[in-house]
Amino acid sequence: MVTARVFLLASLFAVSLVAQQPGSSKSTSHLSNFTLASPAFPSGAAIPDRYTCKGADESPFLVWTGHTSKAASFALIVDDPDNPNGTWVHWVIWNIPATSHMLQAGVMKSGTLPDGAMQGLNDFGEVGYSGPCPPQGKSHRYFFRLYALDSKLTLQPGATRKQLDTAMKGHILDTTQHIGTYHR
Repeated sequence: MVTARVFLLASLFAVSLVAQQPGSSKSTSHLSNFTLASPAFPSGAAIPDRYTCKGADESPFLVWTGHTSKAASFALIVDDPDNPNGTWVHWVIWNIPATSHMLQAGVMKSGTLPDGAMQGLNDFGEVGYSGPCPPQGKSHRYFFRLYALDSKLTLQPGATRKQLDTAMKGHILDTTQHIGTYHR
């Protein structure tokens, strides 16, 4: 009962957030209603310190709606394309169950999660989420890209973003994104 109530509230939040921000979540399909949102920050807005190296450095709450019923799992990649040394990966997580519609804030930093989802290495050399921590100066963009996949992936925990990208080839049904910004 509690899980159903949380799901309903999260779904209503996502729908209202997306309705308030037309065009904030982009999908690869023009017919898709696949959207990703976060109650922590609207798409295009600053990421609160809580989700960065300045704060608790925990992953933000994310919720999605409108994905295809053919999805067998989801994968999420969070990266910073504005890093002076090239795109910096902050989080890779895959085999998120197709029945999931959210990731709670503060996902544990473990290779395998209780629901069967798996996490890989980020560019900090850690498993799980490591939040924004750019050099002082200009604002950076952080892309939270969610992929609906037609299967579960056979990657082992601790895989890299490159390995995840390779494993997803030919299995992506749809994608959506949510963007945050941060500067120090």
